[in-house]
Amino acid sequence: MPHTSALFPSMTALRVILAIAERGSTTAAAESIHLSQSAVSKQLLTLETALAGQIFERRPSGMVPTELGRIYLEQAQVAVKAMEEAAFRAALLQPESHTLRLKVLPILGDRWLLPRFSDFSSKHPEIDVQYTTFSTDHPSVQPDGSFRFGRGPFPGEDAMYIFGKNVRLVCSPAYLQRVGRCENIEDAARGVIIEHPATPLQWSDLVDALDVPDLKPSGVLRFDYYTLVLRAAISGQGFALVPWQLVEEELRSGSLVNPGGLGYTSQVVYWFATPSNRKPTVALKLFLHWLEANKAKWETIGPVE
Repeated sequence: MPHTSALFPSMTALRVILAIAERGSTTAAAESIHLSQSAVSKQLLTLETALAGQIFERRPSGMVPTELGRIYLEQAQVAVKAMEEAAFRAALLQPESHTLRLKVLPILGDRWLLPRFSDFSSKHPEIDVQYTTFSTDHPSVQPDGSFRFGRGPFPGEDAMYIFGKNVRLVCSPAYLQRVGRCENIEDAARGVIIEHPATPLQWSDLVDALDVPDLKPSGVLRFDYYTLVLRAAISGQGFALVPWQLVEEELRSGSLVNPGGLGYTSQVVYWFATPSNRKPTVALKLFLHWLEANKAKWETIGPVE
């Protein structure tokens, strides 16, 4: 029986394996946690050497957790969440400060918030922003505000609409060439739709909105991570339904297209929600003002500023 202390991963290693599971590669994981690709690979190799086994299986479509990996990933989420809560509670011991604690959905943070956040940080360099992707019911460690995806309103919270009404059907130019002409929903039904099983951005929503509820696609491909849905669409595996703001760089560059202008107006959108029973801090007031001042501009297709 090996000494178990040798199998204890560092907090950095836990963040690395969680990022790889979410993003599917060491390169993408490195970008999301602000480490170099070599540092991510080294952390993974060190942990796999200590465990004498692979945490991920390397496949052409990406890195997939092994049975051993699933054991460590389940507990990694618990450990990272506990340390984030400890950091939040420690921050609350400080006097009224310029700390802003935000709960951010990973896909939203990666593809929408962070490309824009330099504008806020340059205007308010005194604000210390702490991000978390985990939620907790403990009142002492709740974030100041949370980005949510849903219909709203949310009980006990005040919510500001951010974006998400304008959902587009997108695919790669190569996939569109394989499918052929795609000027209407009947043309699109010849293709494969890529979906996240727990996300309401699905083919059924599109055909209901276009009043052809019985129309079925030729196939459906499902992924448990929405980042993989987008990656599959970009790599030419089918169509995906996405709020355009999450793929505006790809639409602008041409690596994704919106055939026939197909899409619909969604009632399930992104919001920024704050507790109704808590007085906002100075930092939160500044952030709310920044969101309110910019959200109209962000609804318009154009370059990220």
